[in-house]
Amino acid sequence: MHRVTVGILLMMAVLPALEANDPADKNSPFYYDWHSLRVGGLICAGILCAVGIIVLMSGKCKCKFSQKHTPSQ
Repeated sequence: MHRVTVGILLMMAVLPALEANDPADKNSPFYYDWHSLRVGGLICAGILCAVGIIVLMSGKCKCKFSQKHTPSQ
């Protein structure tokens, strides 16, 4: 019974992959222009990094580490 189950699962996994569209098909809904996607991600990361640095350097974000805790008695 175990062999039959494994065979069915393998068949279900392999058959859709055999019928998949050509990855170079530009009309496929799963075709991605990886270069544009990478460049867009890098631009977005650069902007977010710059905004983070500006927020930290602006002085609006003040961390108070000088507070002393007094033990409760």
